Amino acid sequence: MAGGTDLIRIANGQGFWGDWLEAPRRLVRDGPIDYLVLDYLSEVTMSILEKQRRRNPARGYAADFVDLAVGLLPRLASDGIRIVTNAGGVNPEACARAILDRARTTDRCGTRIAVVSGDDISGRIDELASRGIRFDDIDTGRPLEAIRNDLLSAHVYIGGFPLAEALATGADIVIAGRSTDSALTLAPMIHRFGWESDDWNPLAAGTVAGHIVECGAQCTGGNCSIDWQSIPDIANIGFPVVEASPSGEFVVTKHPGTGGRVTVASIKEQLLYELGDPRNYLTPDCRADFTSIRLRPDGPDRVAVEGVRGSRRPPTLKTSLTYVAGYQAVGTLVYSWPQAVEKARAAEKIVRRRLEDLGLRFQEVHGEILGAGACHGPAAAPAPDPPEVVLRMGVRAAEREPVERFSREMIPLVLNGPPTATGFGEGRPRVREIVAHHASLLPREEIRTSVRIYE
Repeated sequence: MAGGTDLIRIANGQGFWGDWLEAPRRLVRDGPIDYLVLDYLSEVTMSILEKQRRRNPARGYAADFVDLAVGLLPRLASDGIRIVTNAGGVNPEACARAILDRARTTDRCGTRIAVVSGDDISGRIDELASRGIRFDDIDTGRPLEAIRNDLLSAHVYIGGFPLAEALATGADIVIAGRSTDSALTLAPMIHRFGWESDDWNPLAAGTVAGHIVECGAQCTGGNCSIDWQSIPDIANIGFPVVEASPSGEFVVTKHPGTGGRVTVASIKEQLLYELGDPRNYLTPDCRADFTSIRLRPDGPDRVAVEGVRGSRRPPTLKTSLTYVAGYQAVGTLVYSWPQAVEKARAAEKIVRRRLEDLGLRFQEVHGEILGAGACHGPAAAPAPDPPEVVLRMGVRAAEREPVERFSREMIPLVLNGPPTATGFGEGRPRVREIVAHHASLLPREEIRTSVRIYE
């Protein structure tokens, strides 16, 4: 294992597309940091971005990132901070061009952007299938043929090495599409420390670091179930910073003076997030053994992570396919005391009866009463007569027409159903196209990534 010996600071300022807009700016402002990583993607996000690109070929990326990046350019230059992000979504090239176009209008030229491509295999599906590569769903075994005509997108999860290759070009900003969340944090470590593709323990450590911070403030006190009432100044919550060393050991912390809390308990909660086999956490770069992780306090709002073991990467890459799976609509009404629950149940029965009388066919009709045990079901102990409840009903169907008719059946209850209905300010429920997810595996040798420079 070769590489540098210096400590680097990697901050994560976004846990999803829609996270707190001020977090990246505050991480840069309150520094010091060397790298700012921004995680925007989920399977649902990819499908939304693909639909945007189909409507407009110049879109398909996290548009929020453009204004953010342009606003940060002066500090990137003065402080030597570099950004690594998957904000490119399904169109990273367009994202890079949008940043440069906006930078020119604000006299902030001279920016170098590296775009990583190769994850998008939407145009290769038929060719790959013709060579006997199957795309059966890894959970259900459902074959590709069942969704082929409705396919929207297909992307392979890429790891940290392609992003590290992009950093090696000297780019100020690295933009990728469907990378793994943890790869964004791992890539700067590979780049700065010179880790090789078979340095399993350091790679696993970098992967664990990425996993801990990939959800932003979820590891610094946000969404924390442990003594959450005492978490200080959560309105000013600090987002995570990883202080990483060439050995793979690292510390998770946050900027001094910010809200939130970094403790062994908060890190443990995040480690369990989206975790399957804890001994065999799979990524494109390695396998990480989460049972080898040792955590210890390292001072106020500092947790050291040590001892992470890794092993050989899997022979396949996870592939995320999205497809159109019909239509849905969800509507709500609020019923107030007295007999709020009884009123809501009666309203649900009325809607169901009217849908049946119309002869409409649905794949599913679902109703729930928020405030009367909807989240916990039979385990809940709701108040016998709560002051108000929310009736939420949803339907889905293969065709749009029955869903459209459902959207006209809830609002009339305001005048011709049980009394005290309110909460209908948005009017009729909106009919939406359902985009479903189909996960499969692809031999890793089928994927070749590349890096292109924009400046």
